[in-house]
Order: sequence, then C-alpha cells, then structure tokens
Amino acid sequence: MKVVVVGAGPAGLGAAYHLNKLGHSDWELYERDSHVGGLSASFVDEANFTWDVGGHVLFSHYDYFDQVVEGALKGQFYEHMRESWVRILGNWVPYPFQNNVRYLPDAARDLCVNGLKNLTADPVSTNNFKEWMDAVFGSGIVKYFMEPYNQKVWALPPEMMSKDWIAERVSVVDLARIEKNIAEAKDDISWGPNNMFKFPKHGGTGAIYAGIAADFVEKIHFDQELVSVDLKNKQVLFANGEYRPYDRFISSIPLDQLITKGVDVPEEIREASSQLVHNGAYVVGLGFRGKREDTKCWMYFPEDNCPFYRVTNFHNYSPNNVPDGDIDNYYSLMCETSYSPHKPVSKTEIIDDTIQGLINSGMIDESDRDKIVSRYLIDVPYAYPIPTTGRDAALAIIQPYLESHDVYSRGRFGAWKYEVGNMDHSFMQGVEVVDSILHDVQENTVLG
Repeated sequence: MKVVVVGAGPAGLGAAYHLNKLGHSDWELYERDSHVGGLSASFVDEANFTWDVGGHVLFSHYDYFDQVVEGALKGQFYEHMRESWVRILGNWVPYPFQNNVRYLPDAARDLCVNGLKNLTADPVSTNNFKEWMDAVFGSGIVKYFMEPYNQKVWALPPEMMSKDWIAERVSVVDLARIEKNIAEAKDDISWGPNNMFKFPKHGGTGAIYAGIAADFVEKIHFDQELVSVDLKNKQVLFANGEYRPYDRFISSIPLDQLITKGVDVPEEIREASSQLVHNGAYVVGLGFRGKREDTKCWMYFPEDNCPFYRVTNFHNYSPNNVPDGDIDNYYSLMCETSYSPHKPVSKTEIIDDTIQGLINSGMIDESDRDKIVSRYLIDVPYAYPIPTTGRDAALAIIQPYLESHDVYSRGRFGAWKYEVGNMDHSFMQGVEVVDSILHDVQENTVLG
C-alpha cells in the first residue's frame, strides 16, 4: 500500500513517524516549505532572537507522544510551572480570570460575583458560544473578560460560534469557590492541563519536530507545493509538475484548501467547505536590550488599548531564545494579534501598533522604545480553525466523502477541530490514522 503524506507539521510527522516505526516502507512525505514543523516551526531572526509561530507550550495527553518527544529532545528541555495572567483595569489578575476576580477593583469584582449569583439560563439549552458564556459566567465576567477577550482571539462574533468545543479549553465557574478565594485572599491558579509544560533548551518549539524528523528526513520532499488531487485516479500533482500516485493519501493542509485542489469535487462538497471559517494572526516578536524582571510565562489582554490578545515572555521559556543566551542583557516579547474579515488589521502598521499597545497596557515604558533591537513579523494566514455553529454539519459531509476516496484529512486544519488541535492532538491524529489505514483500528482523537 503506497501512502502519500502532505504537510510536515505535527500531524504529517505523526503519520510519517508511525509508518516508519511500523516498518511500512512504501510512503513519502511532501512539504511546501524548506523545513518541518508547520505552525510549530521556529525561526531565528537577523539579531539572533528565536521566535515561535505564536505561543506554544509542550504538554500532552498521550504517553506515545511523550515518548516521541523525549527521544527527539534527548533530555534537552526546561520544565516550567505555568504562570499566566490577565491584564485588565490596570491590574494583573491570575489565570483563570473567573477564579481570581478578587484582584479586580471593588465595583468590578462585585459585578462579577453578582452576575454569578443571578444566573437564570440553562447552559444546556443555549444555542451558541455567546449564549453559553452569558448562562455560565454572568454579566460581569462576560463584560470584563469573556466577551472582549474571545472577540479579540477569534476575530469573530461569539454568537457565530458553537458552544460544543469547550471541554477543557475554558474553566467554568464555582461560585462558592470564588467567594472563598475572595474571603481568604487566595490565589487559584492550578487549573488546566498545561499548568506544567516543557520547552526545548535550544531551537524553540521547532526543535521538537526537527528531532522527530531526523530519523526519516531522507523521505521528506521539501519545497513541494500541492497543486491538485485527482480523487478518481488517485494521484497528486505538485507545483514542479511531478505526479505521484497513491493508494492512501493523508493530508494535513487546511481542509478548505484541499477541497479547492480536488479534481471534479461535487458542488455539495465545495459548498460545505465554504462553511469552514478560520482567522489569521500576526505574531510580532520584539527583542529588547536590557534585563526584564518578570516571572510571568504568558499574559492575556482583553482590553482595546492594545491590538494583541496574548503576549509571551519568550526569554523565560529558554535563555537561548535571546542572543548568546544572555538574559541579563536581552529579553524578548512575542505578541499575537488575530485578524479576519470581521476584524481587519493593518499588516504594515501592526509592529508599531504592538509597541504602542505594550506601552498602553503597562508592559513596557515609553523609554523602552529605544531598547528595541529586533522587530520580527510572522504572518499566519491560518491561525485558528473556528468552531462555528455550522462547522460540524460541514465536516459531516466533507470527511466521509474524502475517506470514500481513500483521502484522510487530519491535523489542526486538516480535521478542522480546534478542540483537538494542540501539538499532541495533531501528532496523534497522524499516528492514529495510520493505524486506521493499515490495521482498521478506530481513531480516537479526531472523534473527540
């Protein structure tokens, strides 16, 4: 069985790794870029700062993935206790926001607590993410954090989003717990699966995937952009004019692009594909001269005094993210701003707007402008596959059609499921689809 894999991000590498491990020799991996990693790649700028494609942290739900990462990094990683915060109303509030409203000014804190006390709607009967937020968090928390932050990160009105993706992504609320935290002046910061995370000592997140690919790099074809997929004749065409036949095709490129590249795809499938919604993001990396005394890992910014929704103290993840590992004399801030037709953002102005936003939000002082020694911009046209209210119906049409033609679309944008789109999820989607193809084993992650 000849297996062709397209896309050397986590999902494609997961498939390739597992094929290689199983000794199935008749497979090849094709990648559009000249490196592996996809959205989990890392880059070094001209000033020798290392940048990821947004804020990644390495944690896992899978022993298989843990073992693969351990082999790839060979013990060369740091382990951090998560320290994440929300910047709001001039205060720092520990994450998750809803468990730590005691940090807010009195009026805002009371509005948040009273909103929880006056909940009336049943979350189960809500129709979309906006209604679900109102039913679960109440008017105060929605006003100050949930609605403005989610509009910032998704770049889409929350009423257009489904509520069904939530799971472990959003900490729900316990009023008694919140009131106890207030009464006892207690921080509540351990929630979530990523309260401990790993990060490579060298090379950023991309070092994980470079290490994974090392054992089979000779089977990866770089600089090969997919042009078309002939589903009837089972062959793919690349931009260099080369055709490749397949028995099974595993794709981790965005699902809507895969449908666009399909030959003679029925109109019903193309129409369903048009219902898939995503946003983009600008990742602005700013390297500074000086020492930053700040132990935070990453920070959320719901307010409109800055364009970004998240900032990472990237020098805290590894000292080697700054020149010569010299965190006594350099630091780096990685800032993420989403965009979409609903929320346009100027690419030419985003770096300057980001710097001003850091000043407005109190992250840096005006005088720190002169300490900036590196400005780096990554444009990510596909950042988040958005779980809209129409997504699941579209996937229910598209995926069975593709699989009936022995095409398997997996990964963050291949499966188009944000809720199982972390690095570990995406890698395991690749692993599991190989087991499904070769051994008829049911996939679990993509069904999650």
